[in-house]
Amino acid sequence: MFNKLFKFTQEKTGVLYENSLILKNIDNLIFLAIGSVFVLSTFMSSDTIGFAALVVAMLTFVKLLTTPGAKISCRGFEFWLLVYFMLIVISLFGSTLFYYSFKGFTKTLTYLLFYCSTVIYLKDNREKIPFFMGLIGFCLTSQAIVGFLQNFSHVNEISTWQDVSNLNPEQVMTRVYGTLKPFNPNLLGGYLVVGLPSLFAMTATRFYEKRIYGGLIWLCLTVLNMITIFLTGCRGAYLAMFTGVILAFGISAKFFWNTYKKLYMGLIGGCISLITVILITTSSLRARIFSIFAMRADSSNSFRFNVYNSSIQMFKDNWLLGIGLGNQNFREIYGLYMRTGFDALSAYNIFLETAVESGVFALIAFLGFFVSAIRDSLKFIFNSNNTRNIIFVSAALISVVSVMVHGLVDTVFFRPQLQFIFWFMVSILSVFLNEK
Repeated sequence: MFNKLFKFTQEKTGVLYENSLILKNIDNLIFLAIGSVFVLSTFMSSDTIGFAALVVAMLTFVKLLTTPGAKISCRGFEFWLLVYFMLIVISLFGSTLFYYSFKGFTKTLTYLLFYCSTVIYLKDNREKIPFFMGLIGFCLTSQAIVGFLQNFSHVNEISTWQDVSNLNPEQVMTRVYGTLKPFNPNLLGGYLVVGLPSLFAMTATRFYEKRIYGGLIWLCLTVLNMITIFLTGCRGAYLAMFTGVILAFGISAKFFWNTYKKLYMGLIGGCISLITVILITTSSLRARIFSIFAMRADSSNSFRFNVYNSSIQMFKDNWLLGIGLGNQNFREIYGLYMRTGFDALSAYNIFLETAVESGVFALIAFLGFFVSAIRDSLKFIFNSNNTRNIIFVSAALISVVSVMVHGLVDTVFFRPQLQFIFWFMVSILSVFLNEK
């Protein structure tokens, strides 16, 4: 239906398109707008980043109305996203706090419009994918450098970011946070995790093209970003990074294990030895990692357990349609369920948050999207003969999986700095997995 409408308007505006320099170069404007979203994410507020994303969506809508042959399609895992969107609309109108829920809905709508826009753009401009991957890599590196310098300047905590009650002074970590707003080390950790696979992709493509020096430069940038992830002290980011590295190792080993078995064994041994040395020599990092297993003995863990318990009760009472989208909406309802002294902006778990906000069927749709995206990506990786495409699909898959792992224990998934990179990675999957 929509494509028929677009075809009609394209025919009616054909003369305008032929005589308009702007319309003929609409893809160039979309290219700049998408790039601006990633650059602005490093230092601007959420509202500014969201406005840039809406510009991308507006330009894409103009393209659909005027550019001959432009159209939309929905295939593969995108059907699950469509179902998810329909369910959150129903949840919106079923919310008792419609105003707050509507604000949350507009944010989600902005993210999904950005996703649709990047899919439409990349289908016609696949050659731009390496550029955007490189741009994301440079944006990450700028934050990694800032975080690296913050570590040596021993920046002070802006809020209580770690439980120091059971730590010696030498075990207290300086947690870096970069320039992302609002300043938070968990946000920086999540941002570096979602974008790290872009550095994997740039490193792999350079070596594949036998551009050794370029590959070594990107490899150094990758290592710098991984070091900064450790410096954030974000334990969810640690888990996500290890998941991403293991997934990258497994995918590459599928193709190169028989040829480079000794090299892989050496890398495994070297990584284990390096991690052992770091844990032995760095007491603050060792204490931070081991606190993951402290359970209730760590105040941060205990806080999350309390939030999980309250959120599960919220879901039980609102299992069908949920309470509505948005952190403001969540906070208002959560006040009825929270334990005294444990206020929260979200459920600190992506899947639990989805269930609480939009109900059980929205959770099923979201899980369907996630599982089908992984399944189709793995099929593509192991069946395709195009190495460059395999690299980009692998990077996007690693990003999506890493974000979901981090989101099991944190709330930063819903920040725009992560969301726009996340949906860009999903759009890469859509472009390659849904091709005829």
